Amino acid sequence: MIKTVVALALTFLFLGCSSKSDELVNVNAKLVMGQSLNKLTLNDQFEKSHTLPDATTKVIFAFSKDGAHVCNDFFVTQTPTYLADNNTVFIADVSAAPSLIRSMFILPGLKDFKHTVLLLDDKAAAAPFRKDMDVEKIIVVSLNAGEITKVATLSTQKELQATIETP
Repeated sequence: MIKTVVALALTFLFLGCSSKSDELVNVNAKLVMGQSLNKLTLNDQFEKSHTLPDATTKVIFAFSKDGAHVCNDFFVTQTPTYLADNNTVFIADVSAAPSLIRSMFILPGLKDFKHTVLLLDDKAAAAPFRKDMDVEKIIVVSLNAGEITKVATLSTQKELQATIETP
């Protein structure tokens, strides 16, 4: 009897997971050459809404915990206006973390930062940005008038700094 209940519970769990992941697979990738990010609006770590400023030339995406740590460890060594001074926006994808972990640990930790961290906190909203990306790397998108002109992958703070500070 217990084995049957466990088997049914696992079946429902897998069915629920597969239907959600199927929905996320059928999305159009947003981080492709020629795509516009002009109207992108996200909340920051303080739940304040931000739309990409017109002057933005680079958008940094951290989809993994390790990538976010590389970025945040670098940004805390800079002035609080470093990103804005370099026309750069930082976006962290926290959608993969369970909501309890997000609310109890991730978001309070992000509030300690002086730099702005925009958040992708919903799996469905994050899926088009993740699609076809190496989510274990830091993704840097270069923009010209809001349109994507280049997509690069990085791994280190040194690469991150060079990319941000190169016009």
